[in-house]
Amino acid sequence: MNFYDRQVVGAVGELVRKEWNLNDRQLSALTIAFILLYAVVGLPLGHWADVGRRKFILAAGVILWSVMTALSGLAWGFASLFVFRLAVGVGEASCAPAANSLLGDLFPSQQRARAIAVFMLGLPLGLGLSYVISGLIAHSVGWRAALFVAGVPGLFLGVLALWLPEPPRGAAETRADEAREDEAREGEAPAEPHAENSAGASPSLASSSPAVRQESAVLAVLRIPTMRWIIVSGALLNLNMYALGAFLTSLMIRYHGLNAAEANGLIGAIYGFGGGLGMLGGGWVCDRVVKHRVSGRLELAALAMALAAPCLWLALQAPRGAPLVFAAWLLPGCLGLYFYYSAVYATIQDVVAPRMRGTAMAVYFFVFYVFTAIGLFTFGWLSDHLARQAQSGGASEDEARALGLHGAMQAVPIIAVVLVGVLWAGSRTVAADHERRWI
Repeated sequence: MNFYDRQVVGAVGELVRKEWNLNDRQLSALTIAFILLYAVVGLPLGHWADVGRRKFILAAGVILWSVMTALSGLAWGFASLFVFRLAVGVGEASCAPAANSLLGDLFPSQQRARAIAVFMLGLPLGLGLSYVISGLIAHSVGWRAALFVAGVPGLFLGVLALWLPEPPRGAAETRADEAREDEAREGEAPAEPHAENSAGASPSLASSSPAVRQESAVLAVLRIPTMRWIIVSGALLNLNMYALGAFLTSLMIRYHGLNAAEANGLIGAIYGFGGGLGMLGGGWVCDRVVKHRVSGRLELAALAMALAAPCLWLALQAPRGAPLVFAAWLLPGCLGLYFYYSAVYATIQDVVAPRMRGTAMAVYFFVFYVFTAIGLFTFGWLSDHLARQAQSGGASEDEARALGLHGAMQAVPIIAVVLVGVLWAGSRTVAADHERRWI
């Protein structure tokens, strides 16, 4: 439901744009509103996930984002919808730090990629269902109804989250000196095995203010070389994912001539099948490889991205009005993109101490969301700019908007190529960082 709710605006965005006469910069701003506040509140929520009751954090977050999604259907203009999407971002920012922290304590290292893959299967399935269901509802009843429907399930799931298990932090670790991990930072001496407080913080951090403890944890995460590469990779990967999420339906409608239900149905099938296969297959393969090479997860992620990039490029070379050709190449491209999550999220667990994992995820999300916000605005500006050029060359307004968006989408495979190098560079530092966290 996290990904279902965040994608509804993308699925119905073209209908919203036509009703309120928006341009592509404004359309991208509806997604930027969500991710900017997500980034801002993610850091304190990540710290909270490291010291608080994670199931309560999840429950409150699910209920908040569900209520705000439903209220988005009452928006009376661009500004009000923008504000409602800000509030959705606050709720959804609670999910990844708390959930990934829980998973790290429920499953040992050799099983984490599969566990995370099953958890992250909610991403392609949520997006796929959002495309299909929201598209059908919007086409038949209107885009507001799609938002009302999206908000309902989360109210029940928020209550059910209170029954999740709450294992001790570090419960799945097997090293006898796991209690020393919090102090495995450059220039600091290891703490005594039993010198931690009940929250798992070192005495020096426990005695300082919450703001100081959070700052110290953030700096500790950023000192890990692999995490720096992973954060850069997240910025690039998620710019692609959010650009596709915000504009893919519009591209299918404008460039390939489908209606909202047809466009969202086709994209939903691709995301659900291709994304799900990439996620689960990635988890299974990565857990087998990591038994022999701890760097293998990121190496496989780089390989998957190297296969995705040409597929995405070929999809965009499909002739206008040929949505099935576009879809045939988008499917393997989507599979490669979703392979990333199983590999990279499990690697974060490998190189970060258990009591810093919530913060690590929050830092990762903060950086890539800020970068994505800037990138999405640039993407929308580029689409509008290319559309104006096409219109000045004699194209009609509808024709120009189609050509402008199609031209802007060419950035997606280029970013995927850059991502290959970043992931490969990250794989070169994993082994040392994995050993260092046990010093």
